[in-house]
Amino acid sequence: MIDRRHLLALVGAATTAATLPARAQAPLPPLEAMLAERSIGQATAPATVIEYYSLTCGHCAAFHADTFPRVKSELIETGKIRMILRDFPLDPAALTAAAVARAMPPERFEAFITTLMRTQAQWARRSFAEDLARIAALAGMSRATYDAVLANEQLQRGVLQIRLAGEQQHRIEATPSFVFNNRLPAVSGAIGFDRFAREAGVGS
Repeated sequence: MIDRRHLLALVGAATTAATLPARAQAPLPPLEAMLAERSIGQATAPATVIEYYSLTCGHCAAFHADTFPRVKSELIETGKIRMILRDFPLDPAALTAAAVARAMPPERFEAFITTLMRTQAQWARRSFAEDLARIAALAGMSRATYDAVLANEQLQRGVLQIRLAGEQQHRIEATPSFVFNNRLPAVSGAIGFDRFAREAGVGS
């Protein structure tokens, strides 16, 4: 498990790695709104699943490519589960991408996360800033807003607080990890649909 000092150092690393020429910065949504819980599915769903993910994690990308489409269509859209998406960034690129995602309008959040998972090979590298900016632009984010996200250390620290809370509350150590109906220990790995549905206690 990574200690708090190392996690907070990621903020400086992300800001340094993503240093770009100065541009006029657009205002961002309120910090509280950007750090609010992100979920998909009905609040009244009988089952709740929390996913902890890192946007640079290959296993997370595999889950979102292979399992999540069926989870969404057969379990979430049918009202069987509500899925809460929580950041657990493993490196500066993942931290920055998570901050960019949280600055998106909430209705675009899940689609943007899915896009980042599908395009990991195109942007998840040491010099990620320009590639990530292009993907954000395709999702409707202006360059000024993108630059404002990269300069916002409070937002990045808030994302890391979500990760720290996951470590403390649910003992998360790896990604992806899933907490089914608040039951511990969490289940880690790019699990398949059948196991996901079984752990959630619902049928497809």
